[in-house]
Amino acid sequence: MTRTFRRLQTLVAPRNLVCAGITAAFLIGIPSNFNANGPLQAHAASTGKSGLPLPRFVSLKSKRVNMRVGPSREHKILWRYLKAGLPMEIIQESDNWRKVRDPEGNEGWILHSLLSSKRTAVVSPWETDKEKGLANLHAKGSENTRTVAKLEPWVVAKVEACDDQWCKINVKDVEGFIEKTRIWGVYPDEKIEN
Repeated sequence: MTRTFRRLQTLVAPRNLVCAGITAAFLIGIPSNFNANGPLQAHAASTGKSGLPLPRFVSLKSKRVNMRVGPSREHKILWRYLKAGLPMEIIQESDNWRKVRDPEGNEGWILHSLLSSKRTAVVSPWETDKEKGLANLHAKGSENTRTVAKLEPWVVAKVEACDDQWCKINVKDVEGFIEKTRIWGVYPDEKIEN
């Protein structure tokens, strides 16, 4: 697997707010949990040692987080993430370590104290064409409402609430609704309340 470097940037136009991403940089690899129609996501099916469901989404608490091959500091570092708030999916637990999957499908172990329960999501990380991959952020949870922003793939957003089809998100203090199918960080059948 070849490591590549992806940089996320923010572009803001006064009338047509275009959020291209909150400035972020982290190492990523080739996607392994995506298909042509979007992410393949598991549903919560069991409980981990912490008593919390597995799998589940969390986010990175720190600006500098190492993902390791195994559940200890003695294990080799696979990836180094340089952006707090990036969503991660916890898929396994071992004492103070959590096996996680990132938006690209990379898996490894992160110390639990570097993870936060604050919910975030990434817009269309499976999209390779920035122009085709623009996602509309609506004023309300309906396609028939005003578009308040157009979000490029890889924008990191705070998740505030989700129903069956829409999630209320916040990107750099711009709030709106996005279709659940356009983000990675929330399960298809998951509901989140404010």
